[in-house]
Amino acid sequence: MKIIRWIVLIVCGAILGFNIYNINANRLMRNQLPMPFGYGMATVLSGSMEPEFSKGDLLIVGEPDELKINDIVVFEDGSSLVVHRIIDIQDETLVTKGDANNVADEPITQDAVRGTVIACIPSVGAAIDFIKTPIGTILTIALAILFLELPVYMGKRQDDEELESLKEEIRRLKEDVIK
Repeated sequence: MKIIRWIVLIVCGAILGFNIYNINANRLMRNQLPMPFGYGMATVLSGSMEPEFSKGDLLIVGEPDELKINDIVVFEDGSSLVVHRIIDIQDETLVTKGDANNVADEPITQDAVRGTVIACIPSVGAAIDFIKTPIGTILTIALAILFLELPVYMGKRQDDEELESLKEEIRRLKEDVIK
């Protein structure tokens, strides 16, 4: 049980640390896609990349290497991030398009690309986005503490009941000896 408690505490600490890192990166550094150790996460917010990615999928994004046609990239478009496929490259300019869209996006520069998609975990993005919120973080930590401490409390309660039962048995035996 101690090992499980430590694992849950480490996971909660990692979630809390990651959320603090994200808050600092987003608010202080104006970085919409923090990528510690060269990797980041993004959630698909629309159906523009159907059937490749669906709304709510979690994407693992790596730092962009040499960009080529058919790479799926995450790029900044104003104040939002967009996940689309490169359909044309002209010098330092990229033309992207969502797989489900009929029209290509406005051309972007390679500097706008924040990363390339390296993996997708279906339907997990919504849960991760919730955990990233302050309420989600607090709820996750509260549930973890409840998960860890409830069995300890129940075990202690059972031990106390057994101890009381033993004390009562000792009292009864003492009374029998005295009689």
